[in-house]
This record gives sequence, C-alpha cells and structure tokens, in this order.
Amino acid sequence: MNINKIKNELIKQKQSKFKGNIYHYSQVNFAYNSNKIEGSRLTSEQTEAIFDTASFISKTDDLIKLDDLIESKNHFKLFDYMLDNVDEVLTKDMIIEMNKILKRNTSDEENPRYNVGGFKVVPNVIGVINVIHTTSPADVLKEIEKLLKEYNSKTNITLEDIVDFHFEFEKIHPFGDGNGRVGRIIMFKECLKNNIMPFIVLDSDKSYYMRGLKQYENGKMFLIDTIKHEQDLFEEICEELLNFEIEENN
Repeated sequence: MNINKIKNELIKQKQSKFKGNIYHYSQVNFAYNSNKIEGSRLTSEQTEAIFDTASFISKTDDLIKLDDLIESKNHFKLFDYMLDNVDEVLTKDMIIEMNKILKRNTSDEENPRYNVGGFKVVPNVIGVINVIHTTSPADVLKEIEKLLKEYNSKTNITLEDIVDFHFEFEKIHPFGDGNGRVGRIIMFKECLKNNIMPFIVLDSDKSYYMRGLKQYENGKMFLIDTIKHEQDLFEEICEELLNFEIEENN
C-alpha cells in the first residue's frame, strides 16, 4: 500500500470534512481505542456520535464521566494537530503541545499535580503489577532532550526505531497523565512521515501491547509483532477505503 496516498488522503479528507472514509475511520477508532486503553467508558458508537454530531444518546443507567467526553473531543483535535505537523521534526515543544491539546479543559488541567502544559512534577509508574519505574520529575527534561537528539539524528527511520522511541518515551513517562495516548499518536505520525504503514493499537490487544512494553528490554519482538499485527489490520482498511483514483483539477 502506498503510504503517501494514505497520508495525503488523510490530510485532504480532514480539509474537506469528508465522512465515511479513512480520515473518519482513523479519527473514531484511534480516539475510541487509545482512550479505552486508558480507562474511558465510552463505546465506539458513542465516540463516533461525538465525532459526527458532538453529542450522543446514553443508556439511562450509563455513568459517563465528563472527562471522557472532553478527552474524546480533544483526541480528535490531537489527531488533526498530528496531521498538520506530520512531516515536521519531532520536538519537545510539539510533544508538550500534544499533551496540552489532549488534556485541555479536563479536571486535570485544574489540578497543579498534573501540570498540564508542562512535564510531570509528581513521580509516577506504569502499571500496578510488574511495575515499570519511570524517570523522576527532575530528570524528565534532560531525558526527553537526550531521546529526541538520538532519534532525530537517525537518517533512515525504521519501524523498530519508532517502537524503540515509544518504549523509551513511555519509560520516561514525562507527563502527569496522557503519556500513552501522546506516545501512540507520535508513532502514527512518525510512521506516516517515514513511509511506514501506520497503525492503531486496539483496546482488544491491550494485554499484548502492555506485555510487550514490560518485556521490551528483555526482547523486542513481542511488542514489535503486536504492532505488525495492528499494521496489517490498518492496511486492510486502507486497501478497502482507498481503492480508488480521482483526477485532481489543477
């Protein structure tokens, strides 16, 4: 599949507000799955309704958190920001802006412990069982700048390079919240930029994804194979939805 066609069509459909194709599919499924991995209780149908109409009908016994609604809408804006900057060099300021977009107007933004708009000020870890210890707040800036310098010095970025970056980013865990979602949107961006099939990590594959992160230092292939599976799924959708040619008017 031509990756440039995927990238260009995503950008064109974003600009034209075209529904029912790869942009619409990617927005809804990325927001639903990435937020679901982090505990959102919204369904895929509710997420699609929010994207299409900025509203949805809830079952009477559903308890919907306001932050789930806000972060769903914010993830749509995050995806657009990623497309607007898809070919730009990844920078510290871009990563901070991604987190700021995701967390804007949430309850976390009002809580100084989360330091929305900046790096974490309170220590954090990944998981409860088989905990991954993360970088201390005092060292985050240094470690992020080191990671970006190393990554941006590469001339031919591979899928393994992108997954390596994701693991190191998650191990730093630079923000009070939203690290996983920012990390996954970065992978999508960097795949599109470097002519690699992008992917959406599905909530149904969360256990494989988390296991891959936790075992990455002992063996990379479990996480990489999980991501290759997600690539295959996204490519199938692209083949279905992008199997057309349109003559552009000059």
